[in-house]
Amino acid sequence: MLARISTVMIATAMSILINVPLLAQARDFSQVKIKTIPVREQIYMLEGEGGNIGVFIGEDGVIMIDDQFAPLTGKIKAAIAKLSQQPIRFLINTHWHFDHTGGNENLGSDGVVILAHDNVRKRMSVDNFMEAFNRKIPASPDAALPIITFANGVTFHLNGDTLKAINPTPNGHTDGDTILHWEKANVIHTGDLFFNGFYPFIDTSHGGSLSGMIDGVNKILAITDQDTLIIPGHGALSNRQELIEYRDMLIAVQAKTKQAIADGASLETFLKSNPTAEFDQKWGQGFLSPEKFQTIIYQSVSQNK
Repeated sequence: MLARISTVMIATAMSILINVPLLAQARDFSQVKIKTIPVREQIYMLEGEGGNIGVFIGEDGVIMIDDQFAPLTGKIKAAIAKLSQQPIRFLINTHWHFDHTGGNENLGSDGVVILAHDNVRKRMSVDNFMEAFNRKIPASPDAALPIITFANGVTFHLNGDTLKAINPTPNGHTDGDTILHWEKANVIHTGDLFFNGFYPFIDTSHGGSLSGMIDGVNKILAITDQDTLIIPGHGALSNRQELIEYRDMLIAVQAKTKQAIADGASLETFLKSNPTAEFDQKWGQGFLSPEKFQTIIYQSVSQNK
């Protein structure tokens, strides 16, 4: 089993995500180190603080997937410069959350072309309220906004591979998720449809749903095989089998939640029953406590999401 990212880093990243106005004061980013993990030839995963970054290099230029937090842009660019002397041409955001788009303004000001789903630009253009954490997220500056958006997907033909950006489900982690599929290299970046090793956050305030998460993961599995390498939104580099285990956990939790609601269980009763007990040791050690995860899925299922 691949090593898991530390719970402390995960908790810190989400804490920063939901306290964006205090970003500069909330964390000493000078202590964050960017770790470069080779995935396949020309493809790398960068770990730092926030969502995992994908990097695709070659003679046609560099493509980035997500960019973590603004104070880390210099370190991230330095890490990429060690991999390629070609310029960063494109940045693809997997969704709108700030731990994946915090560096957008810096990179956009550098002339990097930013792409994302239509709803990412819509979300980033206005103030948002994240109900699960009772936090306001201010609108992003113009330079941070994607300048090319799409509804279903877009395809890149460069660096000797075909890279497909795909919206696999309308309401998954959010209402604007994108996965990336390198067809030749057989690599997928899932964004936050996949939290490797811990319970996922589902942003029901912004179109996310448990059923959509499961649907999105099934769409990903449909384009994988035993040799596929998977870059999750958070957690260690992964594979098809680990994604199946994650999907099966979500399905089991969904079934229990549906049954409890059908039986008339209130949220309080549902929580007291500890419906995720059999999964907590493996999946309940991340930034979301089992009770917080249970609350989110109860609300999602009760809203038929």
